[in-house]
Amino acid sequence: MRSRYSYLDPEVIRQLLSEMGLRRLFNHLLLQSAGDVEEAMRWMRALQERGLIGEDIDLESFFAKLAEDNVIGEDANGNLTLAAGGERQIRRDALDQIFGGLKKSAAGNHSVATAGQGAERLTETRQYRFGDDPMSIDSVRTLQNAMKHGDPSDPIQIAEDDLEVFETEHNSSCATVVMIDISHSMILYGEDRITPAKKVAMALTELILTKYPRDSIDVLLFGDEAVEVPISEIPFVKVGPFHTNTRAGLELAQRILRRRKHSNKQIFMITDGKPSALTENGRLYTNSFGLDMKIVNRTLEEADRCRRAGIPITTFMLATDPMLVNFVEQLSQINRGRAFYTSPDRLGEYILADYIRNRRKFVH
Repeated sequence: MRSRYSYLDPEVIRQLLSEMGLRRLFNHLLLQSAGDVEEAMRWMRALQERGLIGEDIDLESFFAKLAEDNVIGEDANGNLTLAAGGERQIRRDALDQIFGGLKKSAAGNHSVATAGQGAERLTETRQYRFGDDPMSIDSVRTLQNAMKHGDPSDPIQIAEDDLEVFETEHNSSCATVVMIDISHSMILYGEDRITPAKKVAMALTELILTKYPRDSIDVLLFGDEAVEVPISEIPFVKVGPFHTNTRAGLELAQRILRRRKHSNKQIFMITDGKPSALTENGRLYTNSFGLDMKIVNRTLEEADRCRRAGIPITTFMLATDPMLVNFVEQLSQINRGRAFYTSPDRLGEYILADYIRNRRKFVH
């Protein structure tokens, strides 16, 4: 059974067109259509027929330009498909769209909270201590200190107590696994939650590849089971008629992070539903009604294993169902992680801001 989501919010389309143009609209539709280029094109033609895209815009020329720019191409059977340049463009556009909404205070390198010897120079200074790097001496502040004592007509005499050095701080590397819920509820009730989740994963990927190349990011999907997906496959992710096997997702996330040698490791989990499935002895046990304590307890045990491995879980909840809230509060308490209640349109701002700020809290 294949689940599809085809509702296009007119207000979203108008905003995309007014602020971002045809390219970003096309990228948005690609994510909504799970990377189906021909379907995204059909939707754009339909939008023009409805008057949401001006009649003066030549869509066929626009599509030809996409092919010329290696955004789209053809597979061996002659079907239109997303090219490598198109996948990179979606990542860049997602990052620009989300990162542009962040406050300036959220931007910057993520680093440890305490100052010390490291690669990044701060504006703050302190008194020189034996062993400090002479190259970090603040000559201006040092001269100002020396000029405060002695006769102004005498040559300036710099004492050891006058020396000031710039503070520095350590930058740390971090391995992140993004868990995306692909259960059926991610497209239910007239709200598309999977497209923002995919967009955030791509934006976070682009941020790490361009700004934090020492970091790593891996993406997994969890529904009835958990599966790791390459970054290049994110646009093609679909929601299925699945339950929510959160435990399987946490198990796979830990296996992925064990492969990584970074000093800090974390899990970002994007979900809109309580756990409703469990894999035991190769068989799937499900219960979609209420909170099944067998499923809940096994999932919380996995969260505790993450805690003991030093892996915090940050949960981004796309719903405020009381049962989901109750479960996530228990998970966060046991794991000593955090939880954010957010809407699909604000999801990216929460995750990128949290990623940039968060790592300083993980360094021991």
